[in-house]
Amino acid sequence: MTTPRPETLAKLTPVLTKRWLSPDAWRIGTYEQLDGYAALRKALKAHPDDLIQLIKDSGLRGRGGAGFPTGLKWGFIPQGDGKPHYLVVNADEGEPGTCKDLPLMTHDPHALVEGVIIASYAIRASRAYIYIRGEAVHAARRLRNAVQEAYAKGYLGRNILGTGYDLELVVHSGAGAYICGEETALLDSLEGFRGQPRLRPPFPATHGLYASPTVVNNVGTIASVPPIVLGGADWWKSMGTEKSSGPMIYSLSGRIVNPGQYECSMGITLRELLELAGGMQPGHNLRFWTPGGSSTPLLAAEHLDVPLDFEGVAGAGSILGTTATQIFSDQDCPVYATYRWLEFYHHESCGKCTPCREGNYWMVRVYRRILAGQGTHEDLDTLLDTCDNILGRSFCGLGDGATSSVTSSLKYFKQDYLDYIEGRTAPKLSDKQLVGAH
Repeated sequence: MTTPRPETLAKLTPVLTKRWLSPDAWRIGTYEQLDGYAALRKALKAHPDDLIQLIKDSGLRGRGGAGFPTGLKWGFIPQGDGKPHYLVVNADEGEPGTCKDLPLMTHDPHALVEGVIIASYAIRASRAYIYIRGEAVHAARRLRNAVQEAYAKGYLGRNILGTGYDLELVVHSGAGAYICGEETALLDSLEGFRGQPRLRPPFPATHGLYASPTVVNNVGTIASVPPIVLGGADWWKSMGTEKSSGPMIYSLSGRIVNPGQYECSMGITLRELLELAGGMQPGHNLRFWTPGGSSTPLLAAEHLDVPLDFEGVAGAGSILGTTATQIFSDQDCPVYATYRWLEFYHHESCGKCTPCREGNYWMVRVYRRILAGQGTHEDLDTLLDTCDNILGRSFCGLGDGATSSVTSSLKYFKQDYLDYIEGRTAPKLSDKQLVGAH
């Protein structure tokens, strides 16, 4: 087990996680004692346009994967259009390896509730929704309890804190479909339809929920708003990098001593995160890892010192995504890991578009052949050709994400594929598991 150096420890910046270990942190009394709803009082005294400008100035970017500038997204909402405006929080966390939103909602739900109220006030929304994953029963209970407490204290409902501002907040549990993490599929599901992505344009900013102007933001994005209102844009930018400001919760899992959530300034490296997490497990050496979940291209041990911000990871050929940092060692097989991820994407594809529906179906079967020792060299060309026909040709990002681990594992670990095909590695799947793969 490694001991973190002082300079590495200094990169721990608990902002969203600072209340997680407080006794009864999820209750409104504890939250109010620890700066809770102070930002709301400050925000309600400001003009909504000034709040949007504050978020722009802070450089806050979406914490859900795409990294789009939050203030810019808020600014897209047309004002004075006579239509109702909506804020929708995407709490449908389902990316394999991602586990930062659920603990936030479980341990500190009022941080999200307060952020929702401030954001709704800024975009002139009188109704907001938190769409939470159906399996997240415990987090949903905590969240609904927090909403009830906020109503009881006058932070929600009519004439909030005597300012004349009204807001209704609804916590909606989905049915547990990964596709509903895509914002337009989420909106369809919220409206009562089957969760499938919409063709864009038009975009949610003008034609979102109920064909009205809508902002869709991730849990971490909205929970970041109260600290920015209290601390200011310059304080927020003092953490992170020039183009990727603020702290980020990195979800570390896999072959490490201490898996968990590590909130650090953006731009920290995997080498430093491994220090904080106690290093690799005894007998294991880093071989490959995901910087932002299974839908982001794999990186290898050579990328230990890549800055984990939006630009740094993109420069290394991957995507920061949801910062679900899954760590694999020399005892793990990149071919088998990719196969398991593909099984997930094949299962979770909504089936609306042909490239994703058919492409993932056939790639799973190719992987089964390879892992059963019956693959051919042509199978590798077939995989790359299939990825080429999925990437950029699907209705939403699920298809693109499914190709990421395939193309990146072939880029860095082609020899592992060849070892299965040429018989140097023993088959991992049996003939029984191969049924339907031909």
